[in-house]
Amino acid sequence: FLTGVSDLFRSGYESASKHFNPADVEVNVAGRSFLVTGANSGIGKATAKEIARRGGTVHLVCRNKERAEVAKGEIVTETGNQNIFLHIVDISNPKEIWKFAEKFKNEHKLNVLINNAGCMVNNRELTEDGLEKNFATNTLGTYILTTALLPLLEKEADARVITVSSGGMLVQKLNISDLQSGNGTFDGTMVYAQNKRQQVVLTEQWAKAHKNIHFSVMHPGWADTPAVRSSMPDFYQKMKDSLRTEAQGADTVVWLAISSEATKLPSGLFFQDRQPVPTHLPLASTHSSPEDEEKLMEVLEEFSQKFKSTSPG
Repeated sequence: FLTGVSDLFRSGYESASKHFNPADVEVNVAGRSFLVTGANSGIGKATAKEIARRGGTVHLVCRNKERAEVAKGEIVTETGNQNIFLHIVDISNPKEIWKFAEKFKNEHKLNVLINNAGCMVNNRELTEDGLEKNFATNTLGTYILTTALLPLLEKEADARVITVSSGGMLVQKLNISDLQSGNGTFDGTMVYAQNKRQQVVLTEQWAKAHKNIHFSVMHPGWADTPAVRSSMPDFYQKMKDSLRTEAQGADTVVWLAISSEATKLPSGLFFQDRQPVPTHLPLASTHSSPEDEEKLMEVLEEFSQKFKSTSPG
């Protein structure tokens, strides 16, 4: 079915949730290990908390140590789950991700990776590596963390990778000619939407290449999160009364991460409110060629290797 924009707000969640089966997420996941990026606020924190409530071991990957400590304390206190671990990593820094992943692989197991960290920077900013910040975080960071942890996931039964995308990607066709948004006028919202389209393509490509891991990508709808408040202040002011709660935004992430229903569906799909939905609007010319999709993977792999070779160890 095709969703209208109104479905992305709280009312859309409320009507969709009438069809949810509560038993899907009444699952004990003790002994399973989950890694959530951007876990100190918003959808990431809400997801981590729900998994912790169900007994999972949760690794919080966050950029800001102080905020992360507060979030961890809150999760432990509210859930009584002590198996909550904190890792301070900047997902816009490829060398840091490699270093973290190498260390993590030696110390932990991993059943489910949740790529939630994202940013929407409205001006063209470069990281210390000279990468445009939205691309570095949303696309390259997601690519490197996932590829670096695939060997760990491959070892486990029922391994899953979930990436939090956005319906904004529906307005973008994959554009591999300008990944760093160096040409023309910079529009942060469109760059973000392009990165989110790239995440959908990544998910589809990974699903083809790694058959024993279940990949999915999802749209949380419009939720009242710190990220929405800071990066889209006008939208927030207008719409704040109709936005979803963080927990409503996180619901499908949790469902994809823990329910047995999710993995009965094919790998590589795009979800909203526990349903697979189309990745293109009708009549929209947003389909990309297989060549472009392969090229995206090649370019990201080249970037990834470039930063890997310089990291110690």
